[in-house]
Amino acid sequence: MTERAIQTMPNSTDESPPDSLLDVDDLSDDDLAAVLSTAADMKVARKRGESYVSLPDRSLAMLFEKPSTRTRVSFEVGMTQLGGHAVFLGPDATHLDHGEPVADTARVLSRYVDAVMARVFDHGALEAMADHATVPVVNGLSDDAHPCQTLADLLTIYEAFDGFEDVSVAWVGDGNNVAQSFAVGSAMAGLDLTMATPEGYGPDDEVLARAADRGDAPEVVHDPEAAVEGADVVYTDVWVSMGEETEREEKLGDFEGFQVNGDLLAAAPDAAVMHCLPAHRGEEITGDVLESDSAIVWEQAENRLHAQKALLAYLLGAT
Repeated sequence: MTERAIQTMPNSTDESPPDSLLDVDDLSDDDLAAVLSTAADMKVARKRGESYVSLPDRSLAMLFEKPSTRTRVSFEVGMTQLGGHAVFLGPDATHLDHGEPVADTARVLSRYVDAVMARVFDHGALEAMADHATVPVVNGLSDDAHPCQTLADLLTIYEAFDGFEDVSVAWVGDGNNVAQSFAVGSAMAGLDLTMATPEGYGPDDEVLARAADRGDAPEVVHDPEAAVEGADVVYTDVWVSMGEETEREEKLGDFEGFQVNGDLLAAAPDAAVMHCLPAHRGEEITGDVLESDSAIVWEQAENRLHAQKALLAYLLGAT
């Protein structure tokens, strides 16, 4: 493999908290465009057998309170491909939530590693970590937001449509953490987004206000067919997220009619279908749709790797 080296900036000695990514709008519009452009370049280079060694000798701590497939593998492999190293810390591997305050964990990890990625339940834990860390903190998922997924989503749409101009997206399902970050990211990218959720399951008003601050807030409706009609992309996610298992039967009833299936897609026969995975076939999406030529979920999953590599290079000062 040919190696493409990128010069990196030295670690800062400034004790003030550096830029972190707790949600996608922590990036400016220009920085979002730069991260996506770099991700696309890194992806092409990888396919050509080239590598961007932009973070040699850098280390990433990965804290997990929740299970993960894509987040763990994409960050760990991404750091390796960038010439760095990732340290996996599962829920029983640290003193976090076992008596040590988040602030203390953040201070200690900052003395060992160059960045921290955390996948947690409480978004407030990430905010506390970012407040006390002296290295960048990346939200690998919280109950409120999933910005790394949004970066991959935007990269996928950009590739599929050669840009964002005149692209309409229908979100169908729960206004969950993935939906909330995607709503803000779509506004920043200039996508035309309509979100169809059952009554009481829409994104938070605060999220819609943030989206409006960065572009056009999504239209929120309660009719999935109306949202999907003529859309270029139809995006869904699970109805029952991690930690909501006790609400399963109630939510399955509330979401009746919101399944992405052949009947629903008749209103948008040429639409690309997205899902952040894991998918519950037969619930929010049917297996035949997920396996159809319309689905771009596997490119979407791959793009977690490239988008996060570009994000880490950005946060750690690779030039």
